[in-house]
Amino acid sequence: MLVSDPTQITDRAVQDAVESALTAIAAAHDSAALKAARTAHAAEASPLARFNAAIRELPGEQKAAAGKLVGQARARVNQALQAQEQVVLEAEERARLDSESVDVTAVASRRRPGARHPLSLLMEQMGDIFVGMGWEIAEGPELEHEWFNFDALNFDEDHPARAMQDTFFVDPVERHLVLRTHTSPVQIRSLLTRELPVYVVAPGRVYRTDELDATHTPVFHQLEGIAIDQGLTMAHLRGTLEHLARAMFGEGAQIRLRPNFFPFTEPSAEMDVWQPNAKGGARWVEWGGCGMVNPNVLLAAGIDPEVYQGFAFGMGIERTLQFRNEMNDMRDMVEGDVRFSEQFGMVV
Repeated sequence: MLVSDPTQITDRAVQDAVESALTAIAAAHDSAALKAARTAHAAEASPLARFNAAIRELPGEQKAAAGKLVGQARARVNQALQAQEQVVLEAEERARLDSESVDVTAVASRRRPGARHPLSLLMEQMGDIFVGMGWEIAEGPELEHEWFNFDALNFDEDHPARAMQDTFFVDPVERHLVLRTHTSPVQIRSLLTRELPVYVVAPGRVYRTDELDATHTPVFHQLEGIAIDQGLTMAHLRGTLEHLARAMFGEGAQIRLRPNFFPFTEPSAEMDVWQPNAKGGARWVEWGGCGMVNPNVLLAAGIDPEVYQGFAFGMGIERTLQFRNEMNDMRDMVEGDVRFSEQFGMVV
């Protein structure tokens, strides 16, 4: 209400202003609404404040009565504001405490924490063993050219591994692209891009056209290594693999090498590991393949086999995890069930 004429300061006008203020204050149930009511009915621009300012314009004999009337009205409004402010603060405090309360009788929420897969942990652990010996870890593309995957590794053009039933060829076939069947192409790339001597391990995912069953999976992981230097022999190969076996299976672990054939090594050997702490008793378990690098592989990488020699080896990470932890079904590793990972400790 704007007061421009002092004669408007009447009992009725002041009473209307008070009732309007009390109604607005009573309807203010939170701090924001109460602040708005205070501004509208008690601040300098409020009707009662304008009545108070208009008193000075009244004749002297009317000022006392008008001042008493307006003063009592403003006092009622301020008291109502203080009382409502206390009510609002208590209500907001109760609401805050309710929102922060904890029901100690409620059943706790049970959430399974995520974790890294045991295959990733094992592959990292094996890589760390070689890093500790001064080797490097190398990576390469999973979509690989046939030359790196086969030709540079001394595979004949009619080798069974090249057949469609063993290898995933990517259309169009004329591009000679395959999903790598082993991580050996990383070894070739390392020989082509690094200065000699080379000591490299290549962990990674590989692909074969196998059916998923208890002992096979079309996508699995390998860790392969290659060392090229002057004067390397099978004794260096054996010593390296024995160190890996003892780091993986305990100080009592041993390896044995049985003659075999691989296109990229000559001589070649199948490697077995003696597990002294295996459940059910110590035993020999086939672990992987190894041998001295075939001179044709060195020539493909532009290395003189009369000056440099080397050895290479490889083993499956799934197979390592399987017989290291007495697992019977490889399918457990690929189903993504957190209960499988929990057995190995939820390492993040």
